[in-house]
Amino acid sequence: MTTREYNNCVDQHADGVYRFILKNIKDEHDAQDIVQDAFEKLWINHKKLYPGKAKSYLFTTAYHTMIDHIRKIRHSGSIEDIPEASSETFRDYSDIKEVLDEALAKLTEIQRSVILLRDYEGYSYQEIVEITGLNESQVKVYIYRARVFLKNYIVSPEHVI
Repeated sequence: MTTREYNNCVDQHADGVYRFILKNIKDEHDAQDIVQDAFEKLWINHKKLYPGKAKSYLFTTAYHTMIDHIRKIRHSGSIEDIPEASSETFRDYSDIKEVLDEALAKLTEIQRSVILLRDYEGYSYQEIVEITGLNESQVKVYIYRARVFLKNYIVSPEHVI
């Protein structure tokens, strides 16, 4: 991969990688750091990579960097750092984007990742397999379970006015 191809890769994929990471971790600064780390790793290995594989490499690297970041936070955090769950479900209005974001936040980490890769970013099952390191049947099961949960969550009476 040449310098020009690397720069084209940055232009084409920076927003998509950032959206994917931000949807998963919900912190803009951490998402920016993770994306920056992924592009740094891409640059370090740019001479070894074929340009057609750059997008897959980039998302895979960002995904694994995000997982490492989440594990690091879990191990270093204390019980006082965990926010209390709110039992209030009353809303003055219904906004499907907010309901969907809430539902996505309630998914497990792996379910949220595969559903975002498949339905938000448009990756094929095989590409998700390469990014996450899961096998294809696991990816399909996680996507199915996530979709069922999202469907049930979104149409439940307390989320629709």
